[in-house]
Amino acid sequence: MEKVQTLVVGAGITGLATAAALAERGDDDYLVLEGDSEIGGYCKTVKKEGFVWDYSGHFFHFKHPEIETWLRDHMPGQDIRKVDRKSFVDFKGHSIDFPFQKNIHQLPQQDFIDCLYDLYFAVTASEKKADDSFKSMLYARFGRSIAEKFLVPYNEKLYATDLGTLDKDAMGRFFPHADLTDIIRNMKVANNASYNATFTYPAGGAIEYVKALASAVRPSAIATSEPVLSVDLERKVAITPKREIAFERFVSSAPFNKLLAMAQVPHDEAIFSWNKVLVFNLGFDKKGRRGVHWVYYPDPNTCFYRVGFYDNIFDADRLSLYVEIGFAKGAVVDAAAMREQVLVDLKRNGVISDHRLVAEHSVVMDPAYVHITKESIAEHARINAELRARGVYSVGRYGGWTYCSIEDNIVEARALVASFT
Repeated sequence: MEKVQTLVVGAGITGLATAAALAERGDDDYLVLEGDSEIGGYCKTVKKEGFVWDYSGHFFHFKHPEIETWLRDHMPGQDIRKVDRKSFVDFKGHSIDFPFQKNIHQLPQQDFIDCLYDLYFAVTASEKKADDSFKSMLYARFGRSIAEKFLVPYNEKLYATDLGTLDKDAMGRFFPHADLTDIIRNMKVANNASYNATFTYPAGGAIEYVKALASAVRPSAIATSEPVLSVDLERKVAITPKREIAFERFVSSAPFNKLLAMAQVPHDEAIFSWNKVLVFNLGFDKKGRRGVHWVYYPDPNTCFYRVGFYDNIFDADRLSLYVEIGFAKGAVVDAAAMREQVLVDLKRNGVISDHRLVAEHSVVMDPAYVHITKESIAEHARINAELRARGVYSVGRYGGWTYCSIEDNIVEARALVASFT
């Protein structure tokens, strides 16, 4: 039987960041296992007919300059753009600056009056309203009109679930909160800054960040096409289709519920829910709208909830999009049927006109967004504490069953390795 001190499961951002941190501190007794045939996880990049796409839009937002510098230093020769994000909400054919709740003054007059009126009375009475779910928080803080015109329908399309089941802080720091003063001030002096007001992106796609992390990892320590089938916590042994591996530490970026199944840890499966997202990457023969990176679509009659414009990052001369559609976890995803609807809805919403589709790619992200509830928070904390006591660390967006950025994954991985004695 093989033995390794630290066994890392998953060669995406989190797993590779963990291995890189181990290597940089001089700890070479590690192994990374990846079930797929290539590294990257959801940060894989696809190139077709001159278009560069990711599995989904991964525009990188850095709060830690040292991490951005480290990555750039490990990407020699790569053209990396730093871009001021331009994003909008499509509301009844009107283009409203994002976030919607800070730009209600851009709405048609009656919609603006409805939003301002409901916002004022929601704020003055908010202490009397319950905001213990994500949905009730939206109504309590922003009023009926802002909630029903954008915040509720958009997020229901994204999460593909009843927002009343989600915890009020399901999106954490990523939700663009604004109070009445912020909203009124924004009517005269625009300030739409948020955590992702600027982003960076390499010409080679998100996979370049993955390669940067992998460059710090010993190549022989990454085994692809080798999924972990089960984990024996008593013996501290992982079983793959190829071998058994004894470990001292086990670091997993797999979805938390899958780790529990692998390790046969008793848990209530119903507590851990999520959605799927079908992503279409589409390349057209000519340029489309300029000066935009994201557009959000709350209209339930439009199948997608968001469209991202790759071509406006590097000023390309052909329209290059990613289009995202949310599905419940149990839904059957018919990509062929949705492709036709996507093209219809893109044209109806003015994203394309007589454009000719010349290249395409699609992928189903499953899981995509985890559903953060009071129950999932409590159960994850309870089981995670038990696992850590046994040298098992569940990390990353899916291992942590949370909502976080890619940079957060790197920060978490580094902190975890620093805690090892």
